[in-house]
Amino acid sequence: MPRYAKKNILALLLFLGGLYFFIHSNFLISGPTRSDKLIANELTWQTERLVGKESWVEQGDYLPLNVSYQLLAGAPSTQQRYLSVGLASVKRKKGSYLIATLQSLFSQSSPEERSSMVVVVLLADFDDSWRVTTASEIKTTFASELEQGQLVVLHVPQDVYPPLKDLKRNYNDSPDRVSFRSKQNLDYSFLVHYSASLGRYYLQIEDDVFSAKNFLSTIRRRVEEQEAKKTTWAMLEFSALGYIGKLYKSAHLPLLARFLFLFYQEMPCDWLMSRFRDLMTQKEPIHFKPSLFQHMGTFSSFQGTHNKLKDKDFEEQYTNPSAEVYSDMSTYKKQFPKLAWDAGEGFFWGRSPEEGNYLTVVFTDPTVVTGIFVETGSGGKDLLESAQVEIGHEVINTEKEEKSCKEFQTVGTLKHGRFEIQEMDKKYSSASSCLRIQVTAGQKEWLILKKIRISTKLSTPPHQA
Repeated sequence: MPRYAKKNILALLLFLGGLYFFIHSNFLISGPTRSDKLIANELTWQTERLVGKESWVEQGDYLPLNVSYQLLAGAPSTQQRYLSVGLASVKRKKGSYLIATLQSLFSQSSPEERSSMVVVVLLADFDDSWRVTTASEIKTTFASELEQGQLVVLHVPQDVYPPLKDLKRNYNDSPDRVSFRSKQNLDYSFLVHYSASLGRYYLQIEDDVFSAKNFLSTIRRRVEEQEAKKTTWAMLEFSALGYIGKLYKSAHLPLLARFLFLFYQEMPCDWLMSRFRDLMTQKEPIHFKPSLFQHMGTFSSFQGTHNKLKDKDFEEQYTNPSAEVYSDMSTYKKQFPKLAWDAGEGFFWGRSPEEGNYLTVVFTDPTVVTGIFVETGSGGKDLLESAQVEIGHEVINTEKEEKSCKEFQTVGTLKHGRFEIQEMDKKYSSASSCLRIQVTAGQKEWLILKKIRISTKLSTPPHQA
């Protein structure tokens, strides 16, 4: 390149450098302007925020989710409760279960439990007349609960929702199905967002379930047990079904609301929740049995299709008759035989049973047994492979200082570790005093006797799976 061309280029660079210096000399001489100060302050604030002792989640400092709520009935208490219970309801083509669901929640709770919770109902249908009628029915039926701040009824206007048509079809669902499940995700997002400050914990259910007796006390006990383990958890499950009986920490609800909102068209809500649990570093589901909530609906909220879905682990308030329980099988630790008879999650765990071993239930009062249900094993293991179920009459004392019956009748045998019989009174009409499970062949595997449930003429049917 010619020498004069290089000199021209150098002169041009010097000129541009001088011009830049002149333009910015005001800043160098006078210091930062007001806008510069704002930028510096903003950066300082962001730095403090990032290195603060509490995370954004713990501070509750989130990007706002702009939702306009219409309060249709009730008003939340200014005092935080232990538990908020959320459910969204839409107009169904067949049947309606909302009122029955609310009645179950309140009737299955003691006065102390009701005062420790608030139920939040989102009427999520855009049919104005249905909302007015439903809200009016709720006001009439639950006037006391509304007055005491135990029940709140909401609606979110349609214009708040993002698009619900022409959405992604990730699983080749029909467009109607995609729209339905996507709107459901948004319903839950808005519901969760509203409930974030109402209780220490949040329970998600659906509008067609009934509850076990004193479910709140059971949840409180399970939470205390889980917290004592000092392990990470984001979701506790009190039902095996879909989006029923799922418990969250309220501190996580703002994140959950935004998660459901951001990915509303990607997949159904129960699948999203599995992803959320994983992201919150809970590796495996934590599912408690028996389940505290049972699906009661016969028809789905989507197009009124028939729905027979039931939770096999649900026990509403089952109580066997008063009895004493005896067994000659070796017990592992404190997993005593009577735990299989009593309601709850307890079970009898015995070492390898031998032929002739027994577990005998002696009723306090003779009773006409109408049904028997026996379940053994856990996860396909520790099944009782060979045994027969018998009923007995005339209580006697044995040489082992136990009670038993003088004679027994066989009513059936276990198959694949289970036994169930109904309408026994048509064949065995007289009152029984004993029930016995007798091992008919020894096995090397240990035995879990999970539950023994009977029904009588005065009691409800035993649990059926």
